[in-house]
Amino acid sequence: MKSPTITYIALGSNQGNKLKNLQLATTYIYKKIGDVTAVSKIYTGPAVGFNGDAFFNACIEVSTRFSAKKVLRLLLEIEQLMGRQRKTKLGYENRLIDLDLLFYEEEIIQTKRITLPHPYLHTRNFVLQPLADIAGNVKHPVLQKTVKEFFESLPEQAQLESISAKLQTKTSTLEMYNYLAIEGNIGAGKTSLVSMIAQDFKAKLITERFKDNPFLPKFYKDQNRYAFPLEMSFLADRYQQLLDDISQYDLFNDCMVADYDVYKSLIFAKVTLQEEEYALYKKLFQIMYKDLAKPDLYVYLYQNTERLLENIQKRGRKYEQDIPADYLENINRGYLEFIKQQHHLKVKIIDISELDFVNQREDYLKVLQQISGLRD
Repeated sequence: MKSPTITYIALGSNQGNKLKNLQLATTYIYKKIGDVTAVSKIYTGPAVGFNGDAFFNACIEVSTRFSAKKVLRLLLEIEQLMGRQRKTKLGYENRLIDLDLLFYEEEIIQTKRITLPHPYLHTRNFVLQPLADIAGNVKHPVLQKTVKEFFESLPEQAQLESISAKLQTKTSTLEMYNYLAIEGNIGAGKTSLVSMIAQDFKAKLITERFKDNPFLPKFYKDQNRYAFPLEMSFLADRYQQLLDDISQYDLFNDCMVADYDVYKSLIFAKVTLQEEEYALYKKLFQIMYKDLAKPDLYVYLYQNTERLLENIQKRGRKYEQDIPADYLENINRGYLEFIKQQHHLKVKIIDISELDFVNQREDYLKVLQQISGLRD
């Protein structure tokens, strides 16, 4: 999972309700690109390079998981959503909204479609002045000067006046729990989701160590032979991991998010084991289960089988490629049966069959809202 990258974006408008345009653009950027973590003052100044109405200009700091190329594409989409139609001929024009990607951390990119840092940011007072408010110490990776140094080199008469109105920062929110467990079938995306939540909300991350299990590839080739050692191995590892991690954490003052709950051991075992094996396994499980803290919220990500198979194929783990659809359906039924029987756990089921919370930020925000119990 890609960690968030800090980017800086310039906003400008000289048509219509200029203040409203800037705030609407900021909201779209939050919904489609990432958290808006800092905003500059709003400055007003004359149009540059053409005859037009005065501009409102500002800069914002955005934390995003998307590539610079995708951020640029989304900025163009936002401009179109807001009604801007870019003309094909050269030259400047009036703008309902203008969005420019200035910095993408320290990346240097030069292609036909994108140049980073923005090639003119160090020469434009209407960019440098608001950018200096929030990124004065950021150094241009090519020119090796800070934004503040560029701004201070401008003549005094080039400085713009600020207005009293302010843009609002917009960051994602989550009703965080001390111990949040997010579960789902194979390929549902639970590890991706918990990694994003841990990064965004500074929670301790607990992910299942399935890659180290030597029985897993063998199990997918011969389930009858390797089911019992696989499930016993998983049970022992999950128990030890949760016991170690939770014992080192203050459940009353800190937050943890895990991509599994130990009860999944019983769900998978019921599907894979023979009746006598399962009876023995269940006895051992119940002894261990008593020792472990239970999550404050248990979230089950429901994904239809077709999408699960697509996701499994995309992530390319060789030993998973032959998982049959009926096995996934049995696992899903096992989870739903377990959820029906839970009276001591707070449980939420989120249908993500039509969502892509990794590549579509709006879908990620929808999932956060459902975890928090919020509605638009």
